[in-house]
Amino acid sequence: MATRRTEIPPTAGLPPRWRDLVPRAGASLVQHAAAFLGVESVQAECSGTAALVVALTTLHRISGRRVVVVPAYTCPLVALAVAHCGLQLRLCDLAPDGIDLDAAALAQACDRDVLAVVPTHLAGRVADVATAIAIARACGAFVIEDAAQAFGARSEGRAVGLDGDLGFFSLAVGKGLTTFEGGLLVTRDVDLRRELARTSRDRVPHRVSWELRRSLELLGYHALYRPSLLRHAYGAPLRRALRDGDPVRAVGDDFPARIPLHTLGRWRRAVGANAFARLPGFLADCERRAELRRSTLASIAGVEVIGDPVNARGTWPFLLLRLHDEARRDAVLARLWGAGLGVSRLFIHALPDYAYLRDVVGEWQVPNARAFAATTLTVSNSPWLDEPGFDAICALLE
Repeated sequence: MATRRTEIPPTAGLPPRWRDLVPRAGASLVQHAAAFLGVESVQAECSGTAALVVALTTLHRISGRRVVVVPAYTCPLVALAVAHCGLQLRLCDLAPDGIDLDAAALAQACDRDVLAVVPTHLAGRVADVATAIAIARACGAFVIEDAAQAFGARSEGRAVGLDGDLGFFSLAVGKGLTTFEGGLLVTRDVDLRRELARTSRDRVPHRVSWELRRSLELLGYHALYRPSLLRHAYGAPLRRALRDGDPVRAVGDDFPARIPLHTLGRWRRAVGANAFARLPGFLADCERRAELRRSTLASIAGVEVIGDPVNARGTWPFLLLRLHDEARRDAVLARLWGAGLGVSRLFIHALPDYAYLRDVVGEWQVPNARAFAATTLTVSNSPWLDEPGFDAICALLE
């Protein structure tokens, strides 16, 4: 399929507006986020990964335990955050039929050494946190909800991230609202909230160089986040990585081992606060568009669209598709990945299969996670993916 002159981003980010860059009086970013989530307060960090580091550091100080159980298929940054904190990673395979942790494998993984279990609301879908909580409670472990891709998702009418002991969200590019990089950390436990704030004060420094870098990147995002310019800013590096046969680089899974920790600056907080008023309407539009397109995709033989449990409503940065086998998935990607239509992959491998994570992760038998990585692809839910573009994707899938 020929490359288009425009580029659809792989995820639906809230389109920026230049007036967001001018600080205005009104509620702050954390005040907006707390009201949106229905909690008393929210803690802002420089990234979702930094929020996880603050959470793990705090819980380790409280309990002294060292093992963190995470899904075998998740963002590599989760493994790097565990290593950053000097803790031990323990993988849990996925359930055979979806994104949730396999309950039997999780029960086997949880013992008195486990500090925390990290169920993940993968791709904006709502995960089964209740099972993870029940198993974690039996061994005295904490539960951290990884809702990095699910800011705005709800379960039983309540925001995700609130059922476990704490939860975190990402404000990175493509996650809806963005400060280019940023993260939010939330807990309903007043004492734990106090400890999280203490950790941030003690461990997260003010770094002018990092804040200047992120501020310049945010300005670049405002300038380039449009279909005509993303072809150069995103599409060209993507296609170069694909030509080099490097899918890890193509999706941006090649993270450095060092995790930047610094405070989220006042100006970027103000930019996020200014954009917040548009977020609920944007998420509602994404949901309506996803429901229509999900029905169309699900009607294609051999295509499963990953959805949510009953009484749950996830966010829809993209639609996560699972095909019957790896060969069919790869045949689709050979035509569509890099064609400018917003078709991509989520995380390339299960965690044990990233070469650069070998010393951090080790060897694990996680067949369900490996099968999930081998058979899934993503279709952007950006408002810029028009009907002719979506029809072209469906025609090739058919």
